[in-house]
Formats: sequence, C-alpha cells, structure tokens
Amino acid sequence: MAKLLLEIVTPEAKTFSQDVDMVVLPGVEGELGILPMHVPLMTRLLPGEVRITQGEKHIELVVGTGFVEVTQTKVSILTDMAMADSEVDESAAEEAVKRAQADLQDKNLNSEEVAEIEGAITRSLAQLKFKRRRRAH
Repeated sequence: MAKLLLEIVTPEAKTFSQDVDMVVLPGVEGELGILPMHVPLMTRLLPGEVRITQGEKHIELVVGTGFVEVTQTKVSILTDMAMADSEVDESAAEEAVKRAQADLQDKNLNSEEVAEIEGAITRSLAQLKFKRRRRAH
C-alpha cells in the first residue's frame, strides 16, 4: 500500500518525519483525514489533536496553530507546538490558562496583544483536552 511522508516542524525542531498510512488533523474547516494520493491542498491548522496511523501503530500528538500542505505523497505541518502525551504538563497548562485569562483583563491591550493571549489560551486548552482524553482511556 502507498505511504505518505508526514513531516511536523516547529520553530524548535523537526518533531516528526516518517512514512505513515494515514493522518487526521484539525483543519480550519474541521477534521481532515488524509490518505496517500489525496488531492493537493493547503489549509490552516488549528490547535488540537493529530492522529497518525502506521500499520497497527497509532500515534497521537497535540499541535498548536500553523499551516498544512498536502500533496499526493507528503503532508507537511508547520506549527508553533507539537507534543506527545508524555510532554504535556497538565498543571502548567492550567496555570498558563489562568495567567492568560488574567492578562486579558488589562484594558490597555492592543488587538495584537489580545490575539496573542487568546492564542496562548487556545493552545493550553488543547493540551488540557488532549491530556485528559488520554487519561480517560
């Protein structure tokens, strides 16, 4: 069966680069399942869960915002965050949400600062949801 090369790149490093059978990711218009020979496309990536299938093996990562480029043989994800379950610190994510929500109370913020804080909240909430879902299974 044909494979896809999946590459996930963050500002810090290339966090994943392997052949996979399928990838499911959170796109701007909803969850997107990608198999080999998918129609080429580009879309925005939203904070959430990426599910990767390699034969019988399943890998799940939480990602932040970014962009996805899909060709018939490759999926490239450029994101500000990509973490496995073991890397997510639930208490740190909870504290980050609380700090960011408190920061939003500052009336002197410009729209760029508000967008940055809201992005931090969204990423932290995605980490919490991901971690708690893993614990529930």
